[in-house]
Amino acid sequence: MKNPQVGIIMGSTSDWDTMKKAEEVLQQLGVNFEVKVVSAHRTPDLLFEYSETAAERGIQVIIAGAGGAAHLPGMVASKTHLPVFGVPVKSKALNGIDSLLSIAQMPAGISVGTLAIGPAGAANAGLLASQVIALHDEDVRAKLIEFRRKQTEKVLSIPDPREM
Repeated sequence: MKNPQVGIIMGSTSDWDTMKKAEEVLQQLGVNFEVKVVSAHRTPDLLFEYSETAAERGIQVIIAGAGGAAHLPGMVASKTHLPVFGVPVKSKALNGIDSLLSIAQMPAGISVGTLAIGPAGAANAGLLASQVIALHDEDVRAKLIEFRRKQTEKVLSIPDPREM
């Protein structure tokens, strides 16, 4: 995508089923983004290059999804001043609890905003990234406000679930 404002990265192509939820939200809100597989363990040089050059390429927020040991968000955060939102991807061994704890337990001084495990976390990471972009982008702000209005309207339109 041209002039990406948000980077969506993940440790493996298998993480895409989760991370595509961030893409969907960013598309809906008109935020430009890029998507890339960047493995903390298998491509550490790429991780460093991506993190160190993101700001100069116009990236304002990085969404990093990872499962298992889930070192990607923290390592990216250690190599950039940009906000990093970590999405724990559900793992086979521990259902994503391992990923959540790995991302959430950052040492003081290196921050990663940690989201829920799985697709809900990826969608919310897209929303959070959009909120950051909306601080300086009126078009995104307007779309975000409209998104929230429609969300509220949908809930209020059926106050009694028996009426569904």
